[in-house]
Amino acid sequence: MNPKSTAARSFFWWEGDTLVVNILGKPSAGCDSIGKPKGQQLKVSVTAAARGGRATDHMVRFLAGEFGVPLSAIEVVFGRMNVNKQLRIKAPQKLPAMFQQSLLPDGLE
Repeated sequence: MNPKSTAARSFFWWEGDTLVVNILGKPSAGCDSIGKPKGQQLKVSVTAAARGGRATDHMVRFLAGEFGVPLSAIEVVFGRMNVNKQLRIKAPQKLPAMFQQSLLPDGLE
């Protein structure tokens, strides 16, 4: 699968076993949650306030649990201090429902 062609239509794509996700963050939310795709980004809300990257750090901890990976498996490519972010998640063990099953690499359920 060509990552560029998938990225042009979606908020995520695969680079080998690494999932790349474009995120629209919402800090200071009522609860931590993964929302719906909004254009080419996935809305992710977190309870932490946007101060000095704390909301992004909280988001990474939250998403590590959602994807079944250690914190070290998630890299913030850009947007640590911005609502527009890109994350790389190495070898996710589980995927939230909004990720289309047809785009999973072989062997991942």
